[in-house]
Amino acid sequence: MGRRSRGAATVVAAALVLAGCRGGDGDAAAPAAPAGDGPAGDADTTTTTAPPAPSPLTGLASPNAARPALVVKIDNAAAARPQAGLDKADVVFEEVVEGGEVRFMAVFQSQDAEWVGPVRSVRPVDPDIVSPLGGLFAYSGGTAQFTALIRRAPVTLVGYSELGLEVYTKRRDRRAPSNLYSSTAKLYARANPDDAAPPPLFRFLGAGAAFVPSGVAPATHATVNVSGRSRADWDFDAVANLWRRGTNGTPHTVEAGGQLGFANVVVQYVPYRNTTARDQSGTLVPTADVMGTGPVLVLSAGQMVRGTWSKATPTSVTQYADATGAPLSLTPGTTWVTLAPTGAATSTA
Repeated sequence: MGRRSRGAATVVAAALVLAGCRGGDGDAAAPAAPAGDGPAGDADTTTTTAPPAPSPLTGLASPNAARPALVVKIDNAAAARPQAGLDKADVVFEEVVEGGEVRFMAVFQSQDAEWVGPVRSVRPVDPDIVSPLGGLFAYSGGTAQFTALIRRAPVTLVGYSELGLEVYTKRRDRRAPSNLYSSTAKLYARANPDDAAPPPLFRFLGAGAAFVPSGVAPATHATVNVSGRSRADWDFDAVANLWRRGTNGTPHTVEAGGQLGFANVVVQYVPYRNTTARDQSGTLVPTADVMGTGPVLVLSAGQMVRGTWSKATPTSVTQYADATGAPLSLTPGTTWVTLAPTGAATSTA
């Protein structure tokens, strides 16, 4: 054995005497513990994982909190029900269109839906609603003057006009025009790298805080006559802490099964006026004025409160306040916003 080998053996033997051996005779020597380990000398393998950030649209923790919003125009004509994907939306906006029908803008961010639809066309108020959100906007097309408006909005267009059957499916089990569908996965795949997460649309209560704004009163039911052809009923489900949706006297279900339920319902009363455009039947197309201020009814946690809404510019987030002017904070969770015509008959119980 050479000099270097004998010296190394001496050092190893000394280390074994000083540190001792684990187990019986012949076991390997225990490795020296790195500095800073616990008293037993074992390496600390504990790892800490930060909890998911809250979604800006629900206030609840979500692994998708940093991704952009995805807004999808969805039909609510009788032939369109039951729709797909509404139960996975963080926020749904309800607007009156021609003939007294209503359409929805479903806003996805924290959850995904395998099917979303039926997807329908853009309307003139849509840019003013989605401009604060940014992100992606999915639709089936529309009148030239209205598509021109949405093309000027600060959103990434992922509509059928832009992407066709690469992203959309015309389902054979549905009749046109209520047969165009997509999925959140296919639509999100077309996001731009610079599409940012949306700003919060609502204030949310802190953990364990109660919904007790000034003027609050108990409520378990509300009926809103959104138009001459569409009535919305809301019934509070105390077990799930959700408001269950009914449309024209029938529980509003989704294709996957189950009745729609949202943590908060915001009935925002806005003026409507007719545009110069007409649909295929010759009916004038209305639009809502969502800038300015007006009354609002908010349902949350088995309570109701009346207050005001205000919005300064198309890119401004709508602000909600109670009768004293104090900002309203909602229960964390999903929110349904009905843009009801000013003076729409509304009852609560």
